[in-house]
Amino acid sequence: MTRRTGAQVPAPRLQPVVLGGDVGAYSLARTFHEAYGVRSVVVSSVSTGLVRHSRILENVVEPGIDDGPTVVRRLRAIAEQHPGTDRVLLGSADWLVRTIVENRAQLEDLYTIPYVDVATLDKVTDKVLFGELCAELGIDHPATVVHDVQAGGTPDTSALRFPVIAKAADTAAYHLVEFAGKKKVFTVDTPAELADLLARVQASGYQGRFVVQDLIPGDDSGMRILTCYSDAEGRVRFSGFGHVLLEEHTPGALGNPAGIVTGHDEQIVAQAVRLLEHLGWTGYANFDLKFDPRDGRTVFFELNPRLGRSNFYLTAGGRNTAELYVREHVQGLPPLPEGAPDHLTEPHLYTVLPRWLLRRYVADPALRARTRALGRAHRATNPLWYRAEVDPRRLAYLAVAQANQVRKYRRYYPRGGA
Repeated sequence: MTRRTGAQVPAPRLQPVVLGGDVGAYSLARTFHEAYGVRSVVVSSVSTGLVRHSRILENVVEPGIDDGPTVVRRLRAIAEQHPGTDRVLLGSADWLVRTIVENRAQLEDLYTIPYVDVATLDKVTDKVLFGELCAELGIDHPATVVHDVQAGGTPDTSALRFPVIAKAADTAAYHLVEFAGKKKVFTVDTPAELADLLARVQASGYQGRFVVQDLIPGDDSGMRILTCYSDAEGRVRFSGFGHVLLEEHTPGALGNPAGIVTGHDEQIVAQAVRLLEHLGWTGYANFDLKFDPRDGRTVFFELNPRLGRSNFYLTAGGRNTAELYVREHVQGLPPLPEGAPDHLTEPHLYTVLPRWLLRRYVADPALRARTRALGRAHRATNPLWYRAEVDPRRLAYLAVAQANQVRKYRRYYPRGGA
C-alpha cells in the first residue's frame, strides 16, 4: 500500500520520457502515473520484464542507447510523436544522465532537462573529486587512496587496513567496459587480490581512476540513503533520509538498497545542504552513506546526480518526487506546496523483496521487528506491485521474479538474520 500524495495542480499535457529499463526507471514511471495519471515513455536497450506488458508506460527499445547521436535521434523522434505536450526527460542511471547532459543543446528545444551542466556533473560524479570536495567542506568521508588504472602498478595502501573497498571513480566510463568478475563495488581481502583486480580493470580499457577506501565495519543495515531536491536558484528545498535494512547482492546490482525505512537526520542533511549549496546544485541529488560504529560518524561515499534506483522510497514515504519537477519546471510554481514539510516525516518501509525474505536477511532483531510492524500497519511498499498493473503476463513475471529473489540471496548472500 502506498501513501498517495496526489497532484496539487493538474498537468494534463505532461509527457515524461525516461532513459533506462531497471527498477529505477519503472519507479519513475509509476511516480508520474500516481501523481498525474500519465503514461511515461521508457526507452531501454532491451525490453526488460520490469517494463514489458506495463499499463502505465510505453516501452521503446533502442539498442544504441550507449551512443549519443543515436539517442538524440530517437528522443527527437519520440518528441515528434507527442506534439503539444510538456515533455520532461530523465535518466535512471549516472551514464544515462551524462548522455542527456552532454547532448543538452540537441534536446532542450524539445524537452525540459532538470539536470546540472557538465562542469558541475564532473565535480561530483568522479569519486576522487567528490572526496576532495568533502575534505574541503568538512564533510565526513572515509579514508581513501586513488589509483590511476592505466598507469599500472598498485597503489600505496599502507594507510588502509585490509579488507578494503574498491570501485571505479568514473561510473559512466566504467559502464562501457567489461571484464571477468566485473562488479559495481569490490570487497578486496589482500594486496595481492587488489593487484589482480586492477590488472583486469586495466586490461578492459577503462581509462579512469579507481578508488580504494577504508572498509567501514558492519552489515548492510549500517548503510544510509539521502535524497535532496534543490530549486533553480540552488537552494535545498526538500530532503528524504532512509535507513537501509538490506542491499542487493547480485554482481550487477551490488550495493543498491533492497529495503529502506524512511526517517530524518538533521545533522546529515545539514552536511548535504552545505555541499549542494556550495556547488549551486539544482534538481535531485542522491547520496550513499554508512554509519561507522567505531566513531559514531555517518560518512558520505558518493553523490548520484539523479533520483536513485530505489527512488520510490520517497514517493512511498509521502513525497511524490515527480511533483517537485513538474511544479517547478512545467507549472512555474515553487517545488513544494505552501506549508508542505521539507523532509519525510513518517516511517515507511520500501522493499523490492518479499517482506518475509527481507526479514530473514536483516540481522538486527529490533530492525526485523520494526519491519514486521510497518508491514502489519500497511505502511510498506514494493514499487513493482502497483494496482494499476493488471496485465496477467506482467503479474506472472513479477511472481516468478519475486521467487527468484530467494534463489539469488541464497547464492550471493548465504547468511540470514533469523
